[in-house]
Amino acid sequence: MATAGKVIKCRAAVAWEPSKPLVMEEIEVAPPQAHEIRIKIVATGVCHTDLYHLFEGKHKDGFPCVLGHEGAGIVESVGSEVTKFNPGDKVIPLFISQCGQCRFCKSPKTNLCEKGWASDRYDVMSESDTRFTCKGKKVLQFMGTSTFSEYTVVNEIAVAKIHPSAPLDKVCLLGCGVATGYGAALNTAKVEPGSTCAVFGLGAVGLAAVMGCKNAGAKRIIAIDINPAKYEKAKVFGATEFVNPKDHNKPISQVLSEMTNGGVDFSLECVGSVAVMRSALESCVKGWGVSVLVGWTDMDDFAARPIQLIAGRTWKGSLFGGFKSKDGVPQLVNEYLEKKVKLDEFVTHNMTLDQVNDAIQLMKTGDCIRSVLSVSLQ
Repeated sequence: MATAGKVIKCRAAVAWEPSKPLVMEEIEVAPPQAHEIRIKIVATGVCHTDLYHLFEGKHKDGFPCVLGHEGAGIVESVGSEVTKFNPGDKVIPLFISQCGQCRFCKSPKTNLCEKGWASDRYDVMSESDTRFTCKGKKVLQFMGTSTFSEYTVVNEIAVAKIHPSAPLDKVCLLGCGVATGYGAALNTAKVEPGSTCAVFGLGAVGLAAVMGCKNAGAKRIIAIDINPAKYEKAKVFGATEFVNPKDHNKPISQVLSEMTNGGVDFSLECVGSVAVMRSALESCVKGWGVSVLVGWTDMDDFAARPIQLIAGRTWKGSLFGGFKSKDGVPQLVNEYLEKKVKLDEFVTHNMTLDQVNDAIQLMKTGDCIRSVLSVSLQ
């Protein structure tokens, strides 16, 4: 590539401060350093975690930044020491790294990694080091990825090389939302054949959890959302029943208990609300019910009565669906190409990077499942 080793000037949507619209700017993207890869982003999804940082977390040290962490692109150039990636490779940048060396990477029990922003900067949601500048100012790389930019630089421990025939405007969703919900059902809850499941929240993550429950062989999959328009979509992914909490004058956990002879075997909270997390736990059957927290939040404490757990329920959390990122994402891409995993059905809006604020508004109002932004031409 003619740009290798040079600073690239390109367009990006910059979040200068919390709660304000993103601004299309020309930024400078430095060349990759040792063990880094510069990626031309072709497509990106807009995920609720982008909105969380902008409107809820709002950490003062986390701005200005370039948001976006659900993207796919093509390697433009690589830094020194990089041996497993070449210019032209199709890749997905990852917000969870997999260094392969730390105690977490070496353990089959977790997909966490001690390297990267996520090890100690959960509140700020980016590393202090960045390859971006704009108008003379340092601009942070959100979750180490920053896919709302035509180019980004990512450490090789947080990049997955994927099948060369993969359509980037679809497989980008495996960079966060779909992998998160799907894996929460399969890897974290470990949904069993013939079981009864409840999924709270039918955004992309919740619908992916429904798909995971179905692929695991669940017999009943109860989809729960306050927007009845979501039910038809949930059926596409395998939901067998739909419950709108607004249709009932008693707690949703009681409604589900009556529907299922005492509660569901597995519940997944895909909203990011501590109140819903409690409802999801209380919807599980005693003795063996498992409830998984999937929705991302770090704003409030959660609460439940100890008897819920003493009686045999398990309450656990899932990050990125429990997938070890560099291993799991290429495998999921292959499963999509083999038609074992749905992706196209999540995409309700195709837009351009210039329309990113419209895409954010669609997500705020719940009028989309996933908007995919075209960032660069292939």
